[in-house]
Amino acid sequence: MTFSELNLNTPLLNALGDLGYTTPTTIQERAFSVIMSGRDVCGIAQTGTGKTFAYLLPCLRLWKYSKDRFPQILIIVPTRELVVQVVEQVKKLSTYLTLEVVGVYGGVNMKPQAAALENGADVVVATPGRLMDLAYDGAMKMKAIKRLIIDEMDEMLNLGFRTQVNNILDLLPTKRQNLLFSATITDDVELLIKTHFNDPVIIEAAPTGTPLANIKQVAYDVPNFYTKVNLLELLLSWDPEMSKVLVFVATKSLADQLYEEIEPKFPGKVGVIHSNKEQNHRFNTVNQFKDGTYRFIIATDIIARGIDVEHVTHVINFDLPEVPENYMHRIGRTGRADKPGIAIAFITEREKESQAAIEALMNYMIPILPLPTDLEISDVLTEDEKPKVRMKEVLIKLPKREDRGAAFHEKSEKNRKRPAVKKVSYKDKMMAKYGKPIKRKPKK
Repeated sequence: MTFSELNLNTPLLNALGDLGYTTPTTIQERAFSVIMSGRDVCGIAQTGTGKTFAYLLPCLRLWKYSKDRFPQILIIVPTRELVVQVVEQVKKLSTYLTLEVVGVYGGVNMKPQAAALENGADVVVATPGRLMDLAYDGAMKMKAIKRLIIDEMDEMLNLGFRTQVNNILDLLPTKRQNLLFSATITDDVELLIKTHFNDPVIIEAAPTGTPLANIKQVAYDVPNFYTKVNLLELLLSWDPEMSKVLVFVATKSLADQLYEEIEPKFPGKVGVIHSNKEQNHRFNTVNQFKDGTYRFIIATDIIARGIDVEHVTHVINFDLPEVPENYMHRIGRTGRADKPGIAIAFITEREKESQAAIEALMNYMIPILPLPTDLEISDVLTEDEKPKVRMKEVLIKLPKREDRGAAFHEKSEKNRKRPAVKKVSYKDKMMAKYGKPIKRKPKK
């Protein structure tokens, strides 16, 4: 099937033609007619399957111009990067439509976003927290919303947005179409669907755990961090086809440490991005990656779902994630829209457990390649990799409470209780001194 066979209007077909898209992905093809029918939909598809267009195309096809310019389509996503990404996708598809899209997210001044909404918006893309702020402020009008899309619902719950999402659903008009897209259906996601959705149609296409056939997966057994650094440098030096590479690491500190190790060898060609970096830095890094200034960027899982860059040639798991599903989200950054991609993993002995969990999730064994013969194996260990010397703890067994007497300790000298001092009269003092009473002489 091609896009021309779907019930798309000329403006959308022209926009797709400009973008060079002719054939819908599986989730796009399956979701289109169901969403067009007006039914609530729950789409289960992993990153990289084209689910953003899967809900945008039918929603924009159903959108009708209104003079009021109140938002008709509301899209809720978990991160700022995803807001920017979805706004860009809406703009690409609405090139030939008189449609306004506004993206709102936290971490920046709210006033310009409120002004943009008050000037009129047809589509709003938002993170839950900032959307609630704008709704309570009166800048975000909910009364005209006809379609609600919740994207990456599982990640939204992982980030703690359950309360905000429930509050938003309570503020929306009762008569609306609900669309939810998620990589996995957890118990919490299922509860939200049962509570707020009206008999949704479940559409499943490549759920998390399904290895994408167009992504070639390989791995190397590597002894330690510095050997991983040497291997990364070697692969990047060897292979000129590694032109757009995403390198995922476990923590923010490791991201910065790897950047310091690798940047001098590839000056001006590497960027680093994680949640401690300022928003402008994160946006600029992604933009420089998109335009080819950066050959590769080092990232953490926080933005694994927020980077949508075309033609990512390779994803390198410098460290395996502890959560198996995150591996799927990472490698889904390459091989997008049914295009080929390559995912490489560096695996140490302590990561074997994570490897087993990932392979169990996919029901697929990642092929292990031999290390290159000219790879320098480092014997230098990071502080985290050094064996820990554990001192044996000697526990002193205390007597049971009933075997112990009351607590007692001597008081210090200054705190001792003194006996009361008995007062002696003048008469008695004289009697003791002279043996007879001596009277005071009367005063003259």
